[in-house]
Amino acid sequence: MTVFETRRQRLLQSATEEGLDAVLVTNPINVTYLTGFSGEASNLILSKNTELLVSDGRFKEQIAQECPGLDAYIRGPDKLTPAATVDQLQRMSVNALGYESGHLTVADFQTYCDGLKTAAWKPTPDRVEKLRRVKDESEVAQIRDAIGFAERAFAMFRAMLRPGDTEKDGTDAIEHYVRRAGGADSAFAPIVAVGPRSALPHAPPSLHTVSEDPVLLIDWGAQGPFYKSDLTRILWTYNNGAFRGGRPPGAKLRAVYAVVLEAQRRAIAAMRPGASTKAVDAIARGFIADQGYGEFFNHGLGHGFGLQIHEAPFFRPSTDMTLEAGMVVTCEPGIYLPGEFGVRIEDDVLITPDGPEVLTRCPRELEECMVAF
Repeated sequence: MTVFETRRQRLLQSATEEGLDAVLVTNPINVTYLTGFSGEASNLILSKNTELLVSDGRFKEQIAQECPGLDAYIRGPDKLTPAATVDQLQRMSVNALGYESGHLTVADFQTYCDGLKTAAWKPTPDRVEKLRRVKDESEVAQIRDAIGFAERAFAMFRAMLRPGDTEKDGTDAIEHYVRRAGGADSAFAPIVAVGPRSALPHAPPSLHTVSEDPVLLIDWGAQGPFYKSDLTRILWTYNNGAFRGGRPPGAKLRAVYAVVLEAQRRAIAAMRPGASTKAVDAIARGFIADQGYGEFFNHGLGHGFGLQIHEAPFFRPSTDMTLEAGMVVTCEPGIYLPGEFGVRIEDDVLITPDGPEVLTRCPRELEECMVAF
């Protein structure tokens, strides 16, 4: 049995326990998770006796290659996917049908309901997403690959960085280096922020140049065929290799950096099976607050990732989830001082039965994050 067959069986088992006759999967990310299909505009119908991918002629050969053994219904150009899906559901005896209420538009849902009036439609926003929280070995291997692409790209970025580069130049460059390093694409739009702009957690790229301030924040990630990675580092840039024409990091930056690094260390150490995400967030948040910077940490501590860059579990004061072995998460505490600088350190962590395994290997000590021109 392939990993995709195993995932579909897990979904069917949970659907049976809900009293459902069938499940309709419309979210493309979830279709990929359950089938390995990398295309779009396609739905998956699952029941005890049916595993059917509803797609169109653009993907006929692709489905045969990516999803061997999976039945497919290829609609004609005269009918859209929702209507073609209804046609297939009408052929089945469906009384209770689960659907992805977190994904369907109102218009598409109305099409389904109008075409299958006798079925009871049972909404669940995250039926498949709950399965995706815990990664299997193949998923972890692909995440490791995505981290490797990102780290090799970052090494290129550091080597090629120049004082006249703008933030926009930097974001363009890191995306290029991700592909040069073997990645299919960036996992998300990178952030490259100079000096005071590093105090904006999601700073959009501007024309400010690296030479304007020694502090440079880079938030980037790579995507392989499917799975992603997510990292953040602070670089300190200077001239001539010995701070001639530049200056070493000041006491305030060093102090803030040390607080963020220690907050991350404490939080990662607590990332064990059975731990509460809310409690782990509180460990980092409480330490930062104790050092006098509590009001300057203004986002969650981290999140799961995989096929998407933000997945459950989430580390927030308002969200309480239980960590399980096999989850892959970020840990990214930050302190952002408006008008001065921001520090965020982000690493990717696998929760193992024995505790946390930090998957990222980029240097994170401040002395290791200095770049000379």
